Amino acid sequence: MSISALNSYLPKLCAQPRATRTKAFAQPPTLAILSDPHVLRLAETFEDSIASAASSSSPAPPLQKLRDISSQSLLTTPWPSRKDEPFRFTDTSFIKNSEVQPVTLAPTPSLDTLSGLADSLFPSIAIIDGYLVDALSNLSELPEGVFVGRLSNLNSEVLMEKVAKYVSNFKGDLFWSLNGVGAPDLIIVYVPEGCKVENPLHLRFISMNWSEKGSKTLPVSNPRVLVLVEKGGEISLVEEYVGGDGDASCYWTNSVMEVVVGDGAKVSHSYIQTQSLGAAHVKWTSVRQESTSVYELTEVSTGGKLSRHNVHVQQEGPDTVTELSTFHLSIGDQLQDLHSKLVLDHPRGFSRQLHKVIVAHSLGQAVFDGNVQVNRYAQQTDAGQLTRSLLLEPRATVNVKPNLQIIADDVKCSHGAAISDLEEDQLFYFQARGIDKAAARKSLIFSFAAEVVEKFPFVTLQKKVENLIRTLLDPKLPSSEEDFSSYWFCTSCKSGSEHGGITKENSNVPFD
Repeated sequence: MSISALNSYLPKLCAQPRATRTKAFAQPPTLAILSDPHVLRLAETFEDSIASAASSSSPAPPLQKLRDISSQSLLTTPWPSRKDEPFRFTDTSFIKNSEVQPVTLAPTPSLDTLSGLADSLFPSIAIIDGYLVDALSNLSELPEGVFVGRLSNLNSEVLMEKVAKYVSNFKGDLFWSLNGVGAPDLIIVYVPEGCKVENPLHLRFISMNWSEKGSKTLPVSNPRVLVLVEKGGEISLVEEYVGGDGDASCYWTNSVMEVVVGDGAKVSHSYIQTQSLGAAHVKWTSVRQESTSVYELTEVSTGGKLSRHNVHVQQEGPDTVTELSTFHLSIGDQLQDLHSKLVLDHPRGFSRQLHKVIVAHSLGQAVFDGNVQVNRYAQQTDAGQLTRSLLLEPRATVNVKPNLQIIADDVKCSHGAAISDLEEDQLFYFQARGIDKAAARKSLIFSFAAEVVEKFPFVTLQKKVENLIRTLLDPKLPSSEEDFSSYWFCTSCKSGSEHGGITKENSNVPFD
């Protein structure tokens, strides 16, 4: 179904249909009244870009299904405003007021500077502006039966049917549907039953097309990934988004990842977002967990002028474990937004959510809206949620909304929220032991993120994120590990000699 099928009912607001376009079916005039002309024009722009880039062959059935469902949804979905509760604190006018321009894959010669990406020791794929680039990917170490690649390259009819079963079973918001219309292909990660992938799979999302600051043009990419892990399978994913430096590079990454975790399977998901401070980054992560499965998400987000991550987790069987650990950092005129929803429908579910955020700029903002829904049959559930926010400037802003919806009566649930600057008694504790106030303040700020960073499953990843956070918070700090050890987290000095006897383990200071 094509968005352009509605044009005939909006003669004053939309362009007339082109003679080369074929209407899939006509919509009644009443539906046109409910439609948002801006959304329709944007969706049609996405459709045109896909049509011009596509080969003569028709898309695979799951991809066509995704596009049809998304197109149908967009017919009655308006652009979100601050009057809509999910976007009450999230201003998307930066995207709406720009001239959105879908990106097509860059010519191969311009990718030469990224050739080193394929030299990774572990399995990895490179997605450039939404397109998987085989020349920059390394999949030689994957076990037999594991498939990582484009849906268009999938030859197994059995696996094609499984993909069709799970793709787009969840209904998201406007940005979810726009991705469904604009995704050039589906990237599939498939782990067969009983297969345990020992090495992590690194998914690098790189934005290479952008406009200069002040330009009205906003290049957009729509990468979409489906992760399907069968019964008893295991995999670790490292999802990383980069592109551009500072705030001079402007673009929009509109990404979706769907994860299906089978019975007794486990997915460890590390997510790092460090895109340009002039970019818009809108991300959806939708997870379906079957019985006795485990899903672990560890996230660090520092980039984007507008960064929003929507996380939806559905526990679809008993004895299911979900752990969400996130850290957001706003160092400039940025908005860092996390909207999460965890739905528990079956007995003995377990969930833990920890969200931390630092706003280190007077124009910086952060949003946390976390919902945990414990339904009637989710008896003996154990669910905990905690959000802590650190504001380092007088006009820094954070809006938090942790909430539990509990219908079951035999549960153990808790939630809490704290918003503050560093407390004077914490600083005094350091100063009383001969540490100046500036050094004490740095130690406490850096240690704030430790509880999340330490949950990354790989030491190299932890070190990379540590260096990132320390550089963003204080670029003047020493670059070597040795010089920085006395400030970072206060956990490396086991004897406490560097801090006059103060460590995370033996002090009463609430480092976390």
